[in-house]
Amino acid sequence: MHSYVSGTSDTPLLGETIDANLRRAVARFGDREAVVEVATSRRMTYLEVDAAIDGVARGLLARGIAAGDRVGIWAPNGLDWFLVQYATARIGAILVNINPSYRTHELEFVLRQAGIGTLVAAVAFKTSDYRGMVEQVRDRLPALQEVVYLDDPSWDALLAEGAAISSDEVVQRSQRLSFDDPINIQYTSGTTGFPKGATLSHHNILNNGYFVGEVCGYTATDRICVPVPFYHCFGMVMGNLASTSHGACVVIPAPGFDPAATLQAVVDERCTSLYGVPTMFIAELAVPGFAEYDLSSLRTGIMAGSPCPVEVMKRVISEMHMADVTICYGMTETSPVSTQTRADDSLDRRVSTVGRVHPHVEVKVVDPETDLPVPVGQPGEFCTRGYSVMLGYWDEPEKTADVLRTGWMHTGDLATMDEEGYLTIVGRIKDMVIRGGENVYPREIEEFLYTHPDVVDAQVIGVPDARYGEELMAWLRLRAGAEPLTAETLREFCSGKLAHYKVPRYVHVVDDFPMTVTGKIRKVQMREEAVEILRGQTRP
Repeated sequence: MHSYVSGTSDTPLLGETIDANLRRAVARFGDREAVVEVATSRRMTYLEVDAAIDGVARGLLARGIAAGDRVGIWAPNGLDWFLVQYATARIGAILVNINPSYRTHELEFVLRQAGIGTLVAAVAFKTSDYRGMVEQVRDRLPALQEVVYLDDPSWDALLAEGAAISSDEVVQRSQRLSFDDPINIQYTSGTTGFPKGATLSHHNILNNGYFVGEVCGYTATDRICVPVPFYHCFGMVMGNLASTSHGACVVIPAPGFDPAATLQAVVDERCTSLYGVPTMFIAELAVPGFAEYDLSSLRTGIMAGSPCPVEVMKRVISEMHMADVTICYGMTETSPVSTQTRADDSLDRRVSTVGRVHPHVEVKVVDPETDLPVPVGQPGEFCTRGYSVMLGYWDEPEKTADVLRTGWMHTGDLATMDEEGYLTIVGRIKDMVIRGGENVYPREIEEFLYTHPDVVDAQVIGVPDARYGEELMAWLRLRAGAEPLTAETLREFCSGKLAHYKVPRYVHVVDDFPMTVTGKIRKVQMREEAVEILRGQTRP
């Protein structure tokens, strides 16, 4: 039996634009709450959201924004971000999500590469002076015609100019759009080199959000707490679009991730679902007085973005009341979700796999050398095909051709599939360590290291070695007050439980791992730093 499966479904794909879907939600759920911004206490029903989106859309039309024009958004999470997302979709402008942590070098690259003519930005957030950074690069970007700042007179001016445009003009524009039109460009995390702009259509992201919500069992009574970034698919697709396609409510706990504020938002807004990457859930579980937060309204949620430690998943289910929590796996280029665990999956399935194929999606696990499906149980590259696969990387046909072949997206992730179609991610092709001819998958070792009573978080990388080609190095975060862990004490812990070639030779204790904003570990950076750390050291 080979590693291939297709996601058959009795529920058809949505054949409509994001705006058509939203208008249906407004008609059905007009008086229900659509979005809450906790930081400002702003809350809007579906009817109010519709009117506010219309105001932004009319302002954009007044500024001459045509279908297909790129509109950048560079801001932390907020209600206005939400409105811009749906307003651009309403008029067919392509929303370009810009990572709020970018600095001038990265900002200039994205503004130029996507050909952004209008940028909507926050004035500032935390240590980022967005206005100052925009001014530093603006003179070098002739295509950038307009910059509108949120919470600023320039935003008020945009809305005021929209008053001269009738809502009928917005409707006429919306009705001329195809659901296959590009509507969103998301730059991949860029853990190596410059990021690439994954170009996504209405069909891509509306359906992915909808089916994520279907698997979570969402209805109009759900209230989804979304502390993950809107600029990423996790926030704007799995959060916003999953919610509005079911008439549910999005709760924005804070502009940036704050574990205590997230828990308080769940309590105050009686949220039924909570999202996060594993590091977010780890931080929430560690909030002082965690047990005093009444999280009993929660029933589900999504953990995604990077592999979930088994022990963390168990605590989320038992201590956060998230009995139906699901694991999602995917990537920006696939809108993003390809597989998801189900509420009726056993605890073992939910902590040891990334679930089964999503509706209307195909998955195969192939030998990276031959592209042929491998037998069930054998590791290979995870590939997926279907409605969710991006249109391509913006203006980069060669890089698109590298990963998209005969409709299949080659993810670069290593996975195994079992006989029932459950998939397990065992690492990245680039992360796989080859030690003395043995293929070593860091994920397996990381899961084992989580069982050490003093280890809070673990990452394993390969480092150059003259004898074996590569050796293993464990980067560890330890509990407060824990005794120092050395390579020798870790070897003792692993003895008899891991094959000798899987036992890390080096140990490096850290307070934090280098990460992207979406919670992905930057193993490339870790390897670079490890070489410096080990330089001059003798073999232990």
